[in-house]
Amino acid sequence: MTDNIKKCISIFSLTALSVISLVGCANSNDNIKDKTEKLTEKIVDENKTLTVLNYGEYIDRDVLKTFQEETGIKVLYEEATTPEEMYAKYKGGAIDYDLICTSEYMIEKLMGEDELMELDKDSMEYYDNIDERYLKLSESFDPGNKYSIPYFFGTIGLLYNTEKVNGPVDTWEVLFNGEYSGEIIMQNSIRDAYMCALKYKGYSLNTTNRDELDEAQKMLIDQKKDVEAYFVDEVREEMVAENAAIAVCYSGEAYLANEYNSDLQFVVPKEGSNLWIDSWCITKNCRNYEGANKFLDFLCREDVAYLNFEEVYYPTPNKAVFENLDEEEQEDPLIFPSEDALNNCEVYKILDAETTEYMGEMWKELKVLQ
Repeated sequence: MTDNIKKCISIFSLTALSVISLVGCANSNDNIKDKTEKLTEKIVDENKTLTVLNYGEYIDRDVLKTFQEETGIKVLYEEATTPEEMYAKYKGGAIDYDLICTSEYMIEKLMGEDELMELDKDSMEYYDNIDERYLKLSESFDPGNKYSIPYFFGTIGLLYNTEKVNGPVDTWEVLFNGEYSGEIIMQNSIRDAYMCALKYKGYSLNTTNRDELDEAQKMLIDQKKDVEAYFVDEVREEMVAENAAIAVCYSGEAYLANEYNSDLQFVVPKEGSNLWIDSWCITKNCRNYEGANKFLDFLCREDVAYLNFEEVYYPTPNKAVFENLDEEEQEDPLIFPSEDALNNCEVYKILDAETTEYMGEMWKELKVLQ
């Protein structure tokens, strides 16, 4: 092969390699550009989206639309029935939740696991609408109110049909004396179910004493034959339809039930009960912290809080809303518990791991009984 031919081949090879290299660089640059654009789109999308986890039927859906119209942030709304189900969904990791609305003892648990972020209350315009009284109550599980904002509160008591019971009801005893066999609805919730037996016996609903828990378990096992069903969201409808005489019920649900059936009355038993506080908090995995703070501030705004109050009729800690209600609503014990009732109630505390596991096993034993 001549030197000229060798030179030509070398020049051709170098040229081909350069072209391939340039094409490769171009393709590489296109891939980088494509990936960058997709990442940018994802970041922009996350800044325009919030994924929240809340209880069912616990917000006016128009509120979510209004928030999106005002901020451009879309709210993806997920539901759970109980605090335990909510915890399981959050910890399962299938969905990255930015915000959770849950009960006080579950917030305390999430705080202990370092799953929540501190709120930026300084950036909130309407935070001062929350009544100081309920902020102080919330300090029992969230010292300094660093991680949560009260949303609704209330009590658990007995919703009963005055046409089906014998005389006034004022004690948890009616659930356990056998007088209303097949006419009782219990809450399908571990803490709420055991609370009824524990308070009736004069024990704390936060007890970790095994003897007291065993006593409550025996009562619930003996009672099982008298229970028509264990429900949560269905309690109101079942009582309105007169499918039971007595139900363990949340105070707000009792008000709405009475609106549809005036024979239904509600009482917080004399032995005491639970004062529950449901609050909003931001998860540590929140992808849109600024948007999450905006959403919480938005919920504190008077007109928004009023719409949510009208939707669920649970007691609101928003003093701006309360002060503008008429006197009849402010003094209605079916909506706002009396001072005596509140003073006789306890707030749930998170139980230690051993007690939580023990109660979980008791609950399984109870539920499988025929």
